[in-house]
Amino acid sequence: MAKLEYKDLLDAGVHFGHLKRKWDPRMAPYIFMEKNGIHVIDLNKTLVCLDEASNAIKQVVRSGRKVMFVATKKQAKDLVTEEAKRLKMPFVTERWLGGMLTNFATIRKSLKKMSSIERMMKEDTYKNLAKRERLMVTREKEKLESILGGIADLTRLPAALFIVDIKREHIAIKEAKKLNIPVFAMVDTNSDPNQVDFPIPANDDAWKSINMIVTAFGKAIEEGLNERKKEKDDAKLNEEETAKRKVDEKEPIDEEAN
Repeated sequence: MAKLEYKDLLDAGVHFGHLKRKWDPRMAPYIFMEKNGIHVIDLNKTLVCLDEASNAIKQVVRSGRKVMFVATKKQAKDLVTEEAKRLKMPFVTERWLGGMLTNFATIRKSLKKMSSIERMMKEDTYKNLAKRERLMVTREKEKLESILGGIADLTRLPAALFIVDIKREHIAIKEAKKLNIPVFAMVDTNSDPNQVDFPIPANDDAWKSINMIVTAFGKAIEEGLNERKKEKDDAKLNEEETAKRKVDEKEPIDEEAN
């Protein structure tokens, strides 16, 4: 992919932090300066961190595991939903249910329930229900879908989390920590970067900034997926060539036997 440059981040406003009085001192290594009472993020550090995060996430997806996107703030929801769907990755953009990771067995029961409701709605039994009962079933399905729709295809815990705004998604981070699931995240000047494994210092409030970082991270995942596909294709080709070679080696022996 075309690498992001300093000017790209600058144009997207990735460098705008919070007011100085709202800062977290642990973000000091990533802050370039203070201007008009606002902290300015060091974009050179952002580029380095994004590069490290991109290389690490490629290795995760090459193993065939899933990355869960988490962003429940208004300006990030649609962006994250679109990118996660494009990559066929799970996502949470409505509400983080407590225990979504640490109590995954219970979440899976809810997913099965949602799936069974969907099946039932296609059958005649649903059509034969009273209007009020059909309405109750539909409402329950909609409720489950709004919260769990993004993780409907998740059969096991994700291998990593990507988060926009770590202060807002602190419960998700806490659960990931308990399970040793690495967390990649956009971290603004009001947050503690030590809370996550791969902090990407960036403005996590502006749409343009979120869009740029989410898209860049998504492209890294896409590259990892393509590398995995190529490895599998190469392995399959090698198997076919080996099998053909064995057949070819046997043919002269068969001719002599005849």
